[in-house]
Amino acid sequence: MTGYLRKLALLACLALPGLSHALAPDAALAMAKGDSNSRIAAMQAAIADDPDERTAAFLRALAANEVVVTDDRALIVRNGQAQDPVSGETLALPAGAESVMNNNRMRGAISAALAALDLFAADAGQRLKAAQAMRQSASAERLPLVEKALAQETDSRVKQALEQIRASVQLNAELPAARLAAIDTLAADASPATRLLLDERLAAESDDQVRSELQRTLRKIDDRLAWGERLGVAFTGISLGSILLLVALGLAITYGLMGVINMAHGELMMIGAYATYVVQDLFRQYLPGVFDAYLLAAIPVAFLASALVGAILERSVIRFLYGRPLETLLATWGISLILMQLVRTVFGAQNVAVENPSWMSGGWQALPNLTLPYNRIIIIGFAFAVLALVAWIISRTRMGLFVRGVTQNRPIASCMGVNTARVDTMAFALGSGIAGLAGCALSQVGNVGPDLGQSYIVDSFMVVVLGGVGQLAGTVYAALGLGILNKFLEGWTGAVLAKIAVLVFIIAFIQKRPQGLFAMKGRSAEA
Repeated sequence: MTGYLRKLALLACLALPGLSHALAPDAALAMAKGDSNSRIAAMQAAIADDPDERTAAFLRALAANEVVVTDDRALIVRNGQAQDPVSGETLALPAGAESVMNNNRMRGAISAALAALDLFAADAGQRLKAAQAMRQSASAERLPLVEKALAQETDSRVKQALEQIRASVQLNAELPAARLAAIDTLAADASPATRLLLDERLAAESDDQVRSELQRTLRKIDDRLAWGERLGVAFTGISLGSILLLVALGLAITYGLMGVINMAHGELMMIGAYATYVVQDLFRQYLPGVFDAYLLAAIPVAFLASALVGAILERSVIRFLYGRPLETLLATWGISLILMQLVRTVFGAQNVAVENPSWMSGGWQALPNLTLPYNRIIIIGFAFAVLALVAWIISRTRMGLFVRGVTQNRPIASCMGVNTARVDTMAFALGSGIAGLAGCALSQVGNVGPDLGQSYIVDSFMVVVLGGVGQLAGTVYAALGLGILNKFLEGWTGAVLAKIAVLVFIIAFIQKRPQGLFAMKGRSAEA
């Protein structure tokens, strides 16, 4: 098979960028019918004859098993419709037409031919994809084809990829000067694949000068890769911190401002995640054409669903327990169990699938060894947007003024005409709604199940306590700090020991500074 691939590559290098020669009916039939040797020979001839786009399309159809043959012609068949590969004319499917079957040898030959053609495609993205695929199997037999493509390439990204392929091949050249030039070219691509390639060459290198250059280049690449790893850990920590921030923002209101130890906060977040799941299913069933917009609709639904449940809990249970922290803790813990069982009854005990919209799929290649997922980037931005909105509500609105007044001195606020019971309900609903937004965000990065809230409730309480009770700024610093600290410690000690180390740090910090990072300003109601 290697011999045939070599012939395909050498013949493909004769291809001109214009792809001017048309596909002939007998050539298409020869590529589709007969034994493997004759079909491969026909492909070699077609590529050597400067094929047009019809040839490339026919080869792609062959690779996709979309070709049938009769005694005198080959046809492309899609969706039950036959098409002439030469003219593009739609025809009736002839009776007795046989599907073309490709063995492993033919599939390899077709892939090699398509790679050769794609290097000369009109679209720069297609050429880049072909060059990147060819680099994974760079060999001396491909070098004439690469040189041909380089001679006519105008796109800088494709040209760089082709130069990297040429350097990968020349790294094993006989002349030390050629190997040194290849090392210099490869040094610009500080990727793990390049490092592996240079490391393999170092093990076999005998020339002292080349060995010295290889070692210097490897150290340079290692330094750049190390920065990529550090930045990756930092980004992961910020991502975790943004999630903790979203979860803890609601607690900063219900616990930090109202003094309610709400052990059902995680389940309110779970309700937001399941509300997102329900909206997703409704869009998939009734609005499939705008499915990618489901998340935008799910955000207010998740907020309202959790806020409504939170308001009901406050009016029915929690309003009778203000000033009794132990009873509040036990009652809300029981409520959390009820909510989890209710979700299991309605949706089942298994996790449900929440799909990312297409605009949140994929990632940004920041460095060769660092890809930042779009969903994480968007969630970080979403967390800070929610933070800004909450800060504005607390500091700039009438509701926020009432919440701060009731928090600082409930009797005086009541004497000033503030309906404290109503303010309590609104504040608790706001904190619960923010928990729903956290659940909506979490549905895009993790599993959605009845136990979703249990994974974050302890960490979110630690964030609020560490940041300072009632302090939004402290919540931000604590969430991001704990997220980054936790991820860096995981690289050294593992996930379990990292959690223990963070907990010990928080306990030691609170012992020294009980008020947290930021102390509450002003006088309390008991002062």
